[in-house]
Amino acid sequence: MKVMVTGATGFVGYAVAASLAVGGHEVSALTRSERTLPPGVKPVSADLLDARSVAQAFRAERPGVVCHLAALARVRDSRVDPLGYWRTNVDGTLALLEALAARESPGRLVAASTCALYGEDVPQPITEAQVPQPANPYGSTKLAADRAIADVAATGAIGAISLRAFNIAGGVGTHADPDTSRLIPKIVAVARGEAPELTVNGDGSVVRDYLHVLDMADAFVRALDACEPGTWKAYNVGSGNRSTIADVIAAAEEVIGRPLPVKHNPPADEPKVLLADPSLAEKELGWRPQRSDLRQIVRDAYNAVTSRDSASE
Repeated sequence: MKVMVTGATGFVGYAVAASLAVGGHEVSALTRSERTLPPGVKPVSADLLDARSVAQAFRAERPGVVCHLAALARVRDSRVDPLGYWRTNVDGTLALLEALAARESPGRLVAASTCALYGEDVPQPITEAQVPQPANPYGSTKLAADRAIADVAATGAIGAISLRAFNIAGGVGTHADPDTSRLIPKIVAVARGEAPELTVNGDGSVVRDYLHVLDMADAFVRALDACEPGTWKAYNVGSGNRSTIADVIAAAEEVIGRPLPVKHNPPADEPKVLLADPSLAEKELGWRPQRSDLRQIVRDAYNAVTSRDSASE
């Protein structure tokens, strides 16, 4: 199957492209950079904010399926630069939809979405029946992208699935999450002596749902065949496991074999619990997380950074 991936140089997009290539698909990456791609993935130069270049790439490659992961994804940054987030996350999705809808036969789209669109003060665990009420520009832009995808699918031009992610972490080979504003990459940085201490807001009792990046990639692979022309569906993709910040730190200390320096700040204004109900994806996509034990997530994140640095020496 010819599959085009956007965002394939990013943390999750790289894992998706790699899993598709290993699975025998003919994979191309729509990219504007020369950063490393997984083995067997063909770079295709285009910019999602330039609809003409996207259309040209589609005419040249003729992908039957697109996995869309290119986006801006930091909640705090979205509050500072909402226009940038609307431009990238919504306009970029519209350019992709326009190119897909121009195909002679219906194409398929699997898009990365987020739990941030549900909002903050909602019943837990979160199901897909929860009415979205985003509390930040990032969540608003991803909800708008989902709705645009659903509207185009309703015309029959495409079949589409949105995968609403919770906290993705871990590593793939030498490819790690570089964003140390996130908990597990920051833990790795502290463990390797690249940051002085881990800062925790409050007492560490906040609950989050952590999923291994390769489990997220597996959800994309399984969703390919579930896209039906004229339909759009959303699935929550999370482990369903309740993990406090303190649990993650304890797992990391067990994996690394020593205590980590931790500084506690006053509690932040953030949801106390964000937890997925992934039962619909399990039922309809046949997907179950296989690698999302906290210790494996931390171990793979740590090993990816260590292996990357060793390979560059």
